[in-house]
Amino acid sequence: MHRALTIALTGGIGSGKSTLARMLVERGAGLIDTDAIARELTAAGGSAIDAIRAEFGDAAIGPDGALDRAGLRARVFADPQARAQLEALLHPMIWRRAEAIGRELAATAAYLVFDIPLFAESASRKRQFDRVLLVDCPIQLQLARVVQRGNVLREQAEAIVAAQASRAQRLALADDIVFNGASLAALEQRAQRLHALYSDVGSRHETVV
Repeated sequence: MHRALTIALTGGIGSGKSTLARMLVERGAGLIDTDAIARELTAAGGSAIDAIRAEFGDAAIGPDGALDRAGLRARVFADPQARAQLEALLHPMIWRRAEAIGRELAATAAYLVFDIPLFAESASRKRQFDRVLLVDCPIQLQLARVVQRGNVLREQAEAIVAAQASRAQRLALADDIVFNGASLAALEQRAQRLHALYSDVGSRHETVV
């Protein structure tokens, strides 16, 4: 069985991480999106709902039976202990699902990209990946992009950025860095170079029996 090359893709909110992930997938990467997994687990009927209700009460669940994401986000950003409790509950579930998806994709993908927004906050996971890829941009550009999306106020965006790892902390963990402060075309060019690199390394990667 071929052991696929594994890339941990990370970056602060508004950095363009998801855009780069899409570009790599278009070129043949297999994507494991941990945010998407979290949404699946916390949707109505999701496997994390009962545990969240038990931990945080009925107020954490919306009328549709799904996690009240906005309400719980506000709560955990204001209370570090609540945030730690939520992470301790969700992260093991997320990683079990992520690893299962990775095993499915490894048979056909050129390499695997694990999209992990809060990778720097759980840096112990670095040893699980062959390379760490960071999408980097100035903080003011992050904030402008987040506000432009229209679902977060400037003050909320600033609070999210402040709660995440610093730009310096993410840079210190990265093996590969993409600066996404220019055009979409420039990002496409960098995606192509990364794809060529990862495909080449992946083709010579360890084979496991």
